Amino acid sequence: MTSPSNPRDLRAELETLTTEAFRPELAEIDRLPTLDIARLMNGEDAAVPTAVAQRLPQIAAAIDAIAERMARGGRLVYAGAGTAGRLGVLDASECPPTFNTDPSQVVGLIAGGPEAMVVSVEGAEDSKDLARTDLDALALTPTDTVVGISASGRTPYAIGAVEHARKQGALTIGLSCNPDSALAAAAEHGIEIVVGPELLTGSTRLKAGTAQKLVLNMLSTITMIRLGKTYGNLMVDVRASNDKLRARSRRIVALATGADDADIERALTEAGGEVKTAILILLADVDGPTANGLLDAADGRLRAAMSAGGRTDGR
Repeated sequence: MTSPSNPRDLRAELETLTTEAFRPELAEIDRLPTLDIARLMNGEDAAVPTAVAQRLPQIAAAIDAIAERMARGGRLVYAGAGTAGRLGVLDASECPPTFNTDPSQVVGLIAGGPEAMVVSVEGAEDSKDLARTDLDALALTPTDTVVGISASGRTPYAIGAVEHARKQGALTIGLSCNPDSALAAAAEHGIEIVVGPELLTGSTRLKAGTAQKLVLNMLSTITMIRLGKTYGNLMVDVRASNDKLRARSRRIVALATGADDADIERALTEAGGEVKTAILILLADVDGPTANGLLDAADGRLRAAMSAGGRTDGR
């Protein structure tokens, strides 16, 4: 599907999209009491996880493909416009503090650049060329993954990003909220979360935005689990960059080891504040340099490092 330039053709195209459908039964919503509107919205939102559940096999396949490439040094790149782009930037920005990733490992691109995070950049989403330019600045490689995000599945910026990335040999994923979308067709892995028409006609920051956020949560979080960035359900790669996270670090070490406060402080000091290293110091009864060496040899995977250190992991 190519994007029509004629306003009449574009209107006709939008009218075919599930996410743009008008719901006559809600035409009087502005006359309802506030509580009734809230109940309506809550009921709409409750259907989103079910729509996501219907696409779990496709989501899992995409995650396994991402993790395989990131294990070889690849990057995860999100590309979208408007709400979709903002959601990608949000997910990318949460990875360094949560998983101690380098900011270059998970990247969010939004049509129009950083300014578009807070204001509309007119025309940016309509440009495939802009997507190519933004991706070329990253110098894509075949180990990278590009996820195009678009509720409609027709946004030129997202489609252009996927098409260009595929030509560079990168893995491509198309996340949309309409069936048979051009974006999913352009990607190797198409994920279409069909949540239906919105409460407010065409306002895809609502159910579609929620669906996209849920899927992006899965893509990044489960990929990081596959890469050994967690120990069970503990964020052992968390970056302790403020008081709250420093307190969380100590709690994570306590949950993983059962050690007392004095031993936890000693281990964290010896580990230079690195939670994963501190846990290994305590559980494998080794010093800091030895723990770091074991983790390096195990590609940062704590369970493997513990086994190499002679510790039987009972978790």
